[in-house]
Amino acid sequence: MSRRSYDSFAHEKRLSKYRVSDDDLFDYVLRVALLSYMMLPKVAESPKVPAVIDAREREHSSRLSALSNFSIGDVFRDVRDGSKSVKFPERLLKVLEQKLQDIAMGKDAAYSDQLVRRTMAKFYGQFMVDSFKRQMKENRKIEELILMFATHATSVLRKEPTLAGDGWKLELNNQIAQFIKMLRECLRNVNHVSPELVSRLDTYTAKLAPTLALGQGYSHSDSGYDSSSTSNRESVSVPTISANVADMHMVKIVANLFKIPDQAIQKEVDALRGSVVSEKAAMTDLKTCLKNINAGAPFPGRREDFETEAAWHHWRHLETTHLQQLMVIMVQFNPELAKSTPSDILPSLQTSNMGRPGSLYSQVESPISATRHASVSSRRSLFAINGELNPQGYDDPPEGEDDLPVGHHFTFIPPNPKKFYKRLVEYCLVADLEVMMSPEVDDNDEVSLGILSHPHIELINECAVRWRIGHSYRAACFLDLVKQFYERNDVPMECIPEALQNVTKVAQETEVELWPVADVDYVANVHAGLFNLFLSSLYHAMDSLPNLKPSELQFFLSVLENVRDFGLLSRFDIDIEARIHDVRDRIRQVAVHWFEVAMQEKQAAPGVNRALPLLLMTDEMEKGAKGLDKRFPEPLLGKLDIVSLFVEVAVPRLMADLQQSQKRLFESSMNGPTPDVPIQDIFALYRRTKTLMGMYKAFVPEGTFDFNITAFFEPYVRQWLKNTDDKTKNWVDAAIAQDKFEAEGTEGHSSSIVDLFDSLRSPINFLQELEWEDEYQEGRFFTGLSKTISKAIEQYCRSVEAMFLTEMFPRPADFLQPQKSSAWLEKARQLAITGEKRVEPFNFRPESCVKLNNVEAARKLLDKMYTQMEADRIAEVLSAAPPVPEKQDRDRFLFSVKVVIAEGLVPLDSSPSSKLDTFVTLSDEAGNRLAKTRTIYESLGPRWDETFDLSVDKPLWVMVSVRDRSLVGKHDIVGRAYLCLDPRRFSDFLAHELWMDLDTHGRILVRVSMEGEKDDIQFFFGRAFRSLKRAEADMLRIFIDKMSPFIQQCLSRNVVKTLMKSRDPGMDYNKALGNVTALYRSALGSSASSEPQIPLPSTEKPRVRPEELTDVEIEQAILPLFDYFDANLQTLNTYLSDSAKEMVMTRVWKEILTVIEGLLIPPLSELASDMKPLSDKEVDIVFRWLKFLRDYFYANGEGPVPLEVLQNQKYRDVVSIRLYYDWHTDALMEECVRMMQQSLRSAPSMKKRAKSVYSQRNLGTIKERKKEKRQETEVTSEQTIMRILRMRPRTSEFIAQQMQIMAAMQAEQEQRAKEVEERKMKRQQNHLNNQIPAVPPLPPLPES
Repeated sequence: MSRRSYDSFAHEKRLSKYRVSDDDLFDYVLRVALLSYMMLPKVAESPKVPAVIDAREREHSSRLSALSNFSIGDVFRDVRDGSKSVKFPERLLKVLEQKLQDIAMGKDAAYSDQLVRRTMAKFYGQFMVDSFKRQMKENRKIEELILMFATHATSVLRKEPTLAGDGWKLELNNQIAQFIKMLRECLRNVNHVSPELVSRLDTYTAKLAPTLALGQGYSHSDSGYDSSSTSNRESVSVPTISANVADMHMVKIVANLFKIPDQAIQKEVDALRGSVVSEKAAMTDLKTCLKNINAGAPFPGRREDFETEAAWHHWRHLETTHLQQLMVIMVQFNPELAKSTPSDILPSLQTSNMGRPGSLYSQVESPISATRHASVSSRRSLFAINGELNPQGYDDPPEGEDDLPVGHHFTFIPPNPKKFYKRLVEYCLVADLEVMMSPEVDDNDEVSLGILSHPHIELINECAVRWRIGHSYRAACFLDLVKQFYERNDVPMECIPEALQNVTKVAQETEVELWPVADVDYVANVHAGLFNLFLSSLYHAMDSLPNLKPSELQFFLSVLENVRDFGLLSRFDIDIEARIHDVRDRIRQVAVHWFEVAMQEKQAAPGVNRALPLLLMTDEMEKGAKGLDKRFPEPLLGKLDIVSLFVEVAVPRLMADLQQSQKRLFESSMNGPTPDVPIQDIFALYRRTKTLMGMYKAFVPEGTFDFNITAFFEPYVRQWLKNTDDKTKNWVDAAIAQDKFEAEGTEGHSSSIVDLFDSLRSPINFLQELEWEDEYQEGRFFTGLSKTISKAIEQYCRSVEAMFLTEMFPRPADFLQPQKSSAWLEKARQLAITGEKRVEPFNFRPESCVKLNNVEAARKLLDKMYTQMEADRIAEVLSAAPPVPEKQDRDRFLFSVKVVIAEGLVPLDSSPSSKLDTFVTLSDEAGNRLAKTRTIYESLGPRWDETFDLSVDKPLWVMVSVRDRSLVGKHDIVGRAYLCLDPRRFSDFLAHELWMDLDTHGRILVRVSMEGEKDDIQFFFGRAFRSLKRAEADMLRIFIDKMSPFIQQCLSRNVVKTLMKSRDPGMDYNKALGNVTALYRSALGSSASSEPQIPLPSTEKPRVRPEELTDVEIEQAILPLFDYFDANLQTLNTYLSDSAKEMVMTRVWKEILTVIEGLLIPPLSELASDMKPLSDKEVDIVFRWLKFLRDYFYANGEGPVPLEVLQNQKYRDVVSIRLYYDWHTDALMEECVRMMQQSLRSAPSMKKRAKSVYSQRNLGTIKERKKEKRQETEVTSEQTIMRILRMRPRTSEFIAQQMQIMAAMQAEQEQRAKEVEERKMKRQQNHLNNQIPAVPPLPPLPES
């Protein structure tokens, strides 16, 4: 402050209205402080005087009594002022309840006075009422708690006989002070007490202190009953008012604030007191304010200061009421002032039932109303008698006020009150900040975020009341100054929310629409500054993205949200969206900068490939985005979604870099067997990119960027598919190499099939985990993978079949078949015809059984794989997709070539009894082998029944070579034929049987069918299933081929003839019968008990064979066959799975039926047969064999083949032979003609297509086809009759004629069906003709 002479405080000069000097500020603040003291003076003791006091002293005593009344009113004059309301902690009620109970029961020594206990007990009774507790919990206003105590204390003290006259009033002040003291003690036991609440209680105590000091001369004795007013003391102390500055509390605050010495301030006070500062001058100021309001003067307010009429009337009512209350207070203090105050300015004072006019206690017991504008009602209730002021008190000019000029003519109110008030608050803030920063204040001491000390708050409030500063301006001014101090870094950021809270409290008490326009604009201006300031701070805080933490923005956001929610920014014409847009742009800029710096660091790291920086960058971006989303789940200010803005910028930048590096990345991943960029890194980059794109869609739903992830990564997937296809051969070889072909588990398969399918399943899982967005492309990927799987299955089948053939047809140098020296072998040799080549029975190895189990297990695993890949859904997706313009490849076609049988082969040597060990090879035009059948040993009419798939895209000549296997050296060529696989020839997709003559002797039958080879997932699965099915069928055929020679040898006509001729009287038939019936059960290990065998007595001779052969004798003839079955069934039962065992035994049974049929009748042919019919006894023997074998395989339901399979159509056909076997030749011919005509009429008119790959794409379709096949009824009776006729003389012509008729009628029906099919296939045929080149000429025969 500027230094000046403290003796010259005369302000007759006209003060500047726009400039506030420190001297002027000091002058007006000191006036207010001095007036405050004069309204509440310090009582000083004077010498004692006689007890009898005169009228003047009684009047003075009455004035002191009025002073006592004023002290309580002064304490609670703002009890209803919502802007000043401070709520106490809810826990205070519990602590206070216990405290009151202890005092009432006499447990608290500090409050042992009887009168105090009575008042406390009275209040405790009211305190325990539930409605009162509920009201206190809702309001939690300390003033209402004190007033309620004063109400009940009044009711007790007024009835106290020891307190004569007005003595009870002084005692009331004393007890209120003690109650406030008790509240202060209770708050010490409560946490989180507001410093402002403690300050409020201390202020009340300080204001009550002078009254208590004054009242000591009148207070009761320690007992509480001996009042001074009723005592017999001879003298009393006459109080006097002190003029010492040391007793002037608020003047001392002013002196400390302006740093004025005590002597200087004493001079200033002495100069001002009486001459300038007086109660009359204060009253004049109040009157002038009222007159200015009615006259429409600028100060303290007029209609132009408010936006609406309602706001003006609201302010006018409150302001007039408050001015009148102040005037009432002054009249209560100095009744002399009432003489110069018109009665219509002051409220009418009702004196009935009251000790003196204007007494506070007349209203204490009245209920306390709570309204929004409680500040006025509280003053009215405190200082008015009946709580009612004249509502028209401001409508008409007060009488007797004409001598007061209208305008700014005040003693205590400065020329520009708001500027002076703002300067005063600023002065106090500076002073308090200096104290806070001084060394006396420890860094760990808690300081108020409001900055202002309690004395300064008291001074500021006193000046605000005298200068007529509204609460709205007070809060706005304080907020403005705190903002300015914060901008200068003089106060911490935490002070801003505290100042904002003050504005909010005022707005809660009085709606902003009712504020003066200037105050609203002021708050809007300050809010705008705060918004710009903290939005700028928020703007710069974004520099730490993406590592930004909520704690760094907490204070910024709280201020911004407070300002935004207050709703005055639009009034100041601030474009919030524009400023928010600036912050958004900043976030984007920071995100771009962060991305560029991070990418440069990762690219600059040594020893990294081209994909690694991108991969690491995706990881950083994902981590940053997830961190931001976790830390900032909601948009800042409801508009700034940090994570969305970060992702919106960073993800497209990454995609752009990814797009730019596409070519280099692809080249680096394809440069050799060990590329610079492993394909694993590429797919890791795909997954991260897909994740980031998902985050982009989630956080930026409206955003778009040009990056096609499927098109970018599709070449890598196709390359991966190619690499996988190249690896499958190694997978198959490795799985087989590590397999010992030992049964594992109950299904009997070995490890290779499990290992192989685990390897094949891994790429399926890999593709599915990619979650490819384009369904069509995904379908193409799985189609390519299914082709790889099909190739792997075919390779596995070929490899296992080769090993199986090696085991089933061992070379003498490699493996010698172990033979058992047993009785059945010897008997088989004895039964063989002398001179005929003996058949050595073949015993099966466990490894062979395991290989068959592997194929069966592979079908089940492949079916699960079909389901896992959702092949049917993929096929639907691809079929429904629009045609994609791709490179037109030439159509491919899949031919199924079945090598069936050969006839008329001639041995290469001249021996007529020589046989051939033949196999067939298929070779292309260049001599490359395409397929090879198994070897059929010792036959001139071998039947192979093996099918091969050949894929062609143009007509292909195939050389069919029949060769004779040689153990040493080169295999000899028996004959050759040529087959042209022309798609146009087989475009009907039907099966064609082709008899081809060999270039030497004989002919060979092949069955050819074709289907279009499609790039289709179902096709490739069907191909894989067909490979497994054929491998299974080939293995089963070899099993049967190994058993068939011995079965034929045991069930031959030679055995029948031998049985009819030979006798063996020494044979024990009972023992033989027991051995035969127990064979199968012992082989299976059945626990069922066999029938006990009863041995013959030693004296009894063996049974003599009767004339007719018994069942025992007939069964004994084929006992070697049963023994052979028993020996091999043990191996098959142990190592084959249940289903494989049933398949093998079913095929064995079928072979037995074929052999039995061959015993009875010759095969169907036009040529005459040299086979003779069997006699009735011989036929009976054959059918008894059939019955024995059926019972053996059935074994009373315990056998491997169910009865319905044993008694199949073939079995019924064989049984029907006996029906026609002894018919007359003519009858047979007639029956043959009749049945053939019937068969042709019921035959289907259309030839069925060949079995398609699609019908075998999974186990479900395979089962459906088998079911349809079983439902087909085979009608073979006419063929059976013709085969019987072949053994009759002179029937060759009839048979040839019937066969020609049958062939002609069947050809005619097939031709009609073919014409219908050709019309349907015409369009496709035209396409084929355009795509398929011409048939090349027959290639020359290669040199043998």
